[in-house]
Amino acid sequence: MTYFKSRLFLRYIWSYLFILLIPLVCLTVFVYRNAVDNLRSEIEQSRLAQLTQAKIIVDGRMKELGEIASRISYDKRLTAYRVHDPIYAGEAIAALDQYKATSSIIGELYLYFHGDGRIYSSKGLNDYAVFAENVRFRQWDKDALFRDLNGVRYPTMRPADSVSKPNGLQETMLAYLNPITPNNPNPHGTVMYLIKESELTSLIDSTLGNYKGLTYILDNRGRPLVDNRQGEALTSAEAKSLFDTLTPGISARGLNGKAHSIVSIRSETNGWTYVTVMPSAQFFSSVLHVRSFVIMLFAIVVAAGAAIALLLARAQYRPISSLVAFASAKTAADKPAGGPPASRNELDRIRSALQDYSSRIDLQEPFARNHFLSLLLKHGHARSLAPELQEAFGLSFDRTRHFVIAAGWEERGELGRAERQEMAELLAQLEFPELNAEGYGVELSQLDQFGLMIGFDPVGGTEEFEQVRRIVEAVRSTMLEALDFIPVVGVGTCYAGPDQLNQSFIEACSAFELRVSSGSGTVTYFEKLSYPSEQAVWIPSNTLMKLAQSLKQGNDDIAGQMIRDAFRSLQASELSALLTRCMCLDVLNTLLKTASELGHHRLLQDVSPNMLYGKSMEELERGLLDLASRLCRLVEQSNRKEEQTVIDRIAAHLDLHYADAGLSLEAVAFEFGISPSHLSRSFKEKTGHNFVQYVWQRRLEQVMRELATTGDPLKDIIQKVGYVDAPNFIRKFKKETGYTPGQYRKQFAAGGAAEAAADLEEA
Repeated sequence: MTYFKSRLFLRYIWSYLFILLIPLVCLTVFVYRNAVDNLRSEIEQSRLAQLTQAKIIVDGRMKELGEIASRISYDKRLTAYRVHDPIYAGEAIAALDQYKATSSIIGELYLYFHGDGRIYSSKGLNDYAVFAENVRFRQWDKDALFRDLNGVRYPTMRPADSVSKPNGLQETMLAYLNPITPNNPNPHGTVMYLIKESELTSLIDSTLGNYKGLTYILDNRGRPLVDNRQGEALTSAEAKSLFDTLTPGISARGLNGKAHSIVSIRSETNGWTYVTVMPSAQFFSSVLHVRSFVIMLFAIVVAAGAAIALLLARAQYRPISSLVAFASAKTAADKPAGGPPASRNELDRIRSALQDYSSRIDLQEPFARNHFLSLLLKHGHARSLAPELQEAFGLSFDRTRHFVIAAGWEERGELGRAERQEMAELLAQLEFPELNAEGYGVELSQLDQFGLMIGFDPVGGTEEFEQVRRIVEAVRSTMLEALDFIPVVGVGTCYAGPDQLNQSFIEACSAFELRVSSGSGTVTYFEKLSYPSEQAVWIPSNTLMKLAQSLKQGNDDIAGQMIRDAFRSLQASELSALLTRCMCLDVLNTLLKTASELGHHRLLQDVSPNMLYGKSMEELERGLLDLASRLCRLVEQSNRKEEQTVIDRIAAHLDLHYADAGLSLEAVAFEFGISPSHLSRSFKEKTGHNFVQYVWQRRLEQVMRELATTGDPLKDIIQKVGYVDAPNFIRKFKKETGYTPGQYRKQFAAGGAAEAAADLEEA
């Protein structure tokens, strides 16, 4: 796809992917961690509950052993007297065997009386020396054992130790010493239980389940009684550090450089502590199915997101690509062939094109506005004529009454260029709040002539003509205050809507031409030019005047309307058919007289007697309408030909004087006697280039010729063609050609001297 060649398009895709991926990754990590944490919490709570259960069971077993010791101390069969009596010794041994059988965790049961040289078990009587030789503890020698048997004052559990049996076997067992009589400060003997370590570890191993870890039972002094390992072991230092700071409950700690979860619980009965230690990494391995599901879901969402990102990026990039194509086409059209391709990205090209068009629009907006208002004066129909342009130019025709003022000066040179420009800016938009009026000015094709379209709302208690007169006086006063000049003014008829502004303009031009006085400050109202009503004229004079003026301007619409109005007026009269036909001569005479004034004498020869005689009034009306239409077409052709001639003269003038630094649209318009707005509009229509572009192109072509054929310094060449801002010229030169002037000279210079000059300039 060509889209993927665009960095901007790829940037859009990546931006959408990042918008998707960042929250998705955060959500995925959150879900995964939450699942792991939940599982860890469940396991830890389960271990806590199982440890509690194990504690209850072990405490119960220890309580059983204490009760057995208590029963032994009160059992008459096991008194010192009867145990030593050979007659009752057998009965005592049997009694010990019965007590041993009452608890499943007892591996062996021994009874010892303080100071006695013998020890009794369920298997018989043994001398202490023989007993110490047969039952040997690795970390509990026989002397220490003897002292403990004689000196223990409260129940004591010895840590698990390796015990050697007479048959050579070794077992890990715990020794539990209970003094008898229990709770007596001066016990007379000791009951010693040997308990296999597995009997206790089996009770708490279930807390680990399928997990690997460590289980401990610590006595009330923090010494490990039972140490069961599954998969790993702690060093002595780590175990000591763990036991010294251990607190009941659930905690996390680093051991062996790894995170571990520790669960511990303390017995209130004997003060023992039950502990399990598990590596936390096992929790993560336990959620493999969750991880697999999350990864699969993540991949699906990423794939779907990538597809959506592609669609969104295409949708967003499509209008940009259209703008880029438009900007590139316009740039390529304005750029000479052979230039290097633009290396800027799409947004830069669009920005450059918009800036270029914005500068052109800013330059052409006054002329475009003037052209729009000129069309309005010629054709009317303000409400339907490009409403979007009215809004763009800030024009509003929402008043209830409208008329046109034509203003000018007797001598063409009366206003200078600066004064005329100031007058154009002054009349561009006028407001008279006290008269409920506003107006828009437009330069007419004749130099130093302006048309003003005035809209107003009637003021209560004031006649319409009086309000029009006040508005005209306000306009004249404004012009007088600004430039100390009083113009000659022609005022058209006031109409109810803006769609008749073209008729009011024709009337204003008629009043301007037919003014009674030729002095400055004359104001002529078209309504006052008609003959008195007592004169025997049936076609109104203002109709004939508007007809003549519309013919002079080539306005076929107004001319046709005036002819139809004249015939409607005649048909409404009560004259005879002959006299009515004679009155039609006024219309024909106006047509022929105007044609003669405009120099179209051939039209006079096309008039035949049959036009007046031998035809009905409808046929006569159609004939006069056709004659007026032909005259308007001739006027339009003459105007276009004359305008083309003037434009050709102006183009030739520019070809000769483009190097003049003072060359401007206003100066040329003043020299050729036409308004700048009319010149700008006509020049663009006839040549295809606006005035500034035409001059710039001539200067550019001359600079390119100079660079290619001479070794003159660039600054001298730029000044020679009339351009005073050298840095701005160089920027525009590069934009147009794709080269700097120095690069262009190196590329197209004809001789080595020119290349040397280019090298010097670049240096």
